[in-house]
This record gives sequence, structure tokens and C-alpha cells, in this order.
Amino acid sequence: MLGEIDALVIDIQDVGARIYTYVYSMAMAMEACREANVEVIVLDRPNPINGADVEGPVLEPGFSSFVGLYPLPMRHGLTIAELARYFNEEMGIGCRLQVVPMSGWRRHMFFAETGLPWVIPSPNLPTPDTALVYPGVVIFEGTNLSEGRGTTRPFEISGAPWVRPERLLPLLEDLELDSATFRPVFTVPTFHKWEGDLLGGVQIHVTDRRNFRPFRTGLGLLLAYRSVDPDHFEWRAPPYEYEFEKLPFDILCGTDSIRLQIEAGHDLQSIESSWKAGLAQFKRKRNQYLLYG
Repeated sequence: MLGEIDALVIDIQDVGARIYTYVYSMAMAMEACREANVEVIVLDRPNPINGADVEGPVLEPGFSSFVGLYPLPMRHGLTIAELARYFNEEMGIGCRLQVVPMSGWRRHMFFAETGLPWVIPSPNLPTPDTALVYPGVVIFEGTNLSEGRGTTRPFEISGAPWVRPERLLPLLEDLELDSATFRPVFTVPTFHKWEGDLLGGVQIHVTDRRNFRPFRTGLGLLLAYRSVDPDHFEWRAPPYEYEFEKLPFDILCGTDSIRLQIEAGHDLQSIESSWKAGLAQFKRKRNQYLLYG
């Protein structure tokens, strides 16, 4: 397929989360182009949840999969061209890479500040609001909780058939999850998990996107759901995204340490502190691949 072309142009909208598979399709294409001696040209696009904030555990090598090939945190704070540069050097791809940078974009920008229209990159990311909560609530895919697929607000809405929202809300208040409020909802998904069943749960409303921490919020929300009824809560079994042995929750988190801490009864603060050293190391490494101030 690459034999008759001079260059492969990559122009796709990433969403700022490690588990979004578009960036690994790009990485695999870069590897193929290296073998075929074809130049890769990446046209840059905004990180819709800004390029300044990074958050979450850094993927451990033993947990590589198509929802996380390389050691990135859940929220990486890079644009797709910056990721291409990072992959090419840090992961040793070594293709002939050229990037075409954006004009007018700054690291602190959220998508609404770009003035660009939001064209949905995939069916369950209908709005920039969805992209902002996605790096947190996406870990629900590794459980029997609904992450809102089959509703009109995927990843903002979550729930399960056994959940009574009035029991869930006090637990969320105790966690003091900043910059978000939670509205009790009942929903009936039209497809995916619990299709046709009445689910109790909440919708996340972000009140301050600048200080909102999606992974911390998603993890806290999961802890609250598990506490409401631990007998009904379950980790989803493999296979998931071409992985047939490891638990889906572990490959989504990029480590089994988050799940093991949850099972051991650790609180949100102690779990969060466990990934800070790896995150600080990633931030230092990432600096050399940034294209924008």
C-alpha cells in the first residue's frame, strides 16, 4: 500500500486521552512508513482539553495494548503532532517525520476557545464537554457500570440498575470532587451495557473546566458506585480491545496498581498520590517535544 506514494499525510482529531486509539494507528503507520522509507507528515490539531494539564497514572510496560501502547499518563497534555514527535524519538520509531504546526493555538486553550467547529471524531464523543470527562469515566468500560453509551450524553452520564442516586450523592459529597457537580438521573440506554434497562446514576456537570481533574473525578465516582453496592459491582472480564488475558480495567489504567488499591480499601487521596512520581517524570521528559508556548 505504501509502495507507490511519496508521503503519508496524517490529519486526525485526537481527544487528549492516552486510551484513544487513533494515536496508536498513527504510531503503527509511522512504523510502516519507516520500513517503506516513506515520509510521514502530521498536520497538527488542538488538544481539545488543553495542552497544559496532565493527570493520572503513567502506563507500565507490561500493560501495553491498543488502548495504550506507550508510557503516557491518562491525560497527556500533548497535541497529535507533539505525540508523533514523542513516539518517534522516545519509542524509537525513527521514521522520516515532518509536522505542520498550528497557528494561533496556545497550551491553555480548551476547544471552545479555538473558534473551530467541533466535528465529532467518533460517535460517542459528541461534544467538547464529552471529551473533557472522557479521560476519567472511560475507566468504567472495565466494569459492569454503564459509562453512558446508549444515552444522549455518553461519559457524562453513568449508572447501573441497582443504583439509587439518593444513596450515591452523599458519597460523592464526602469525596469533595472539585469543579464538578453531580445531578441524579435515571436513564434507559438504547444500546451497549444494560440496553433497555432502567439505570440509576448521575450526570457530571463541570463547573470549572480550568481546575477540573477528569481522571481523579472518574476514579472517585467509581469508588462511590462500588461503595453503594459492592455485591453487585464487578470488574469486566477480558477480552477487550484485542487483549485476552489482562483485565480491561487494568489496561485502561495502564497498571494493576489502581485496582489492587481499590480492592485493598485505599481512599482516593492515597491512590492519587501513588501515581504522582511517575507523572512528574513524564512531565520532565515531555517538555522537549512541545511545539507551543
